[in-house]
Amino acid sequence: MNKVKHQILTIIVAVSENQVIGKDNDLIWKLSLDLKRFKSLTSGHHIIMGRKTFESFPKPLPNRTHVVITRQKDYKAPEGVIVVNSLEKAIQASKSDSSPYIIGGGEIYKQALAIADRVELTRVHAHFEGDTFFPDLDLSQWKESNNKFIHKDENHAFDFSFITYKRQ
Repeated sequence: MNKVKHQILTIIVAVSENQVIGKDNDLIWKLSLDLKRFKSLTSGHHIIMGRKTFESFPKPLPNRTHVVITRQKDYKAPEGVIVVNSLEKAIQASKSDSSPYIIGGGEIYKQALAIADRVELTRVHAHFEGDTFFPDLDLSQWKESNNKFIHKDENHAFDFSFITYKRQ
């Protein structure tokens, strides 16, 4: 799978200590700082996702170009949403963006991990029951470049960390 040259492909994900990212096509936790960080990082960029992730939104997210990957041949998406049938085609559809983001779900993350340049990971310091998981990062391929720990408080039910990994 080829990336467009001069493009930094970033995976953005929130993951529990036991690698859970979701259950029943929904997020398990609500962390306002994580949502703000997601919005800040992805605004103005292409966001690449699977169909189920896209359908979990009440409506397309503002100020982002949505690229949805689905095997459904006749999938109908709202106007302005780009529909493709592979991660490679999603990356091609995002070639005008120097920094597109992969936002899920589990199957898309698995495919993208082989070619991504960066992972923006929110590590939720708790264990959860779930049905969707993020693959383990092979730390021989990834170098941690940033790590910020946030204590739980009245707005956040769990401790969590913002961690940036760059491909070595």
